[in-house]
Amino acid sequence: MSQPQMIFVNLPVKDLDAAKAFWEKLGYSFNPQFTDDTAACLVFSDTIFAMLLTEAKFKEFTSKKIADTARTAQGIFALSADSRERVDELVDGALAGGATEPRPAMEYGFMYGRTFEDLDHHLWEVVWMDPAAARQG
Repeated sequence: MSQPQMIFVNLPVKDLDAAKAFWEKLGYSFNPQFTDDTAACLVFSDTIFAMLLTEAKFKEFTSKKIADTARTAQGIFALSADSRERVDELVDGALAGGATEPRPAMEYGFMYGRTFEDLDHHLWEVVWMDPAAARQG
């Protein structure tokens, strides 16, 4: 039997220490095995990680120009939450840590979500969905 597939999202950050402090305030941790002064492995779950890389380190992996995420969206990274309350807790915590909320909450009855921009303007969407309603379609 094969192991579950993992995902490592690589994101450039301007200030690695500030980015780490931001995520730690939200209750997340970093894998020290893959963290140094140029990179930090942010742990969302056993299979989901974000590699926060200094811009210099990020440039080692691509010849492309780093997106100016203050002006352009490079992607929206969605995280699930256990409840509506957890969505609000995470986003409110992000806002308290210096994030911004670029749009109103999404309310669909069976699904609730909010979006925030982190310190480097990466877009994160935190979403709760009622599992019973999702199964019913």
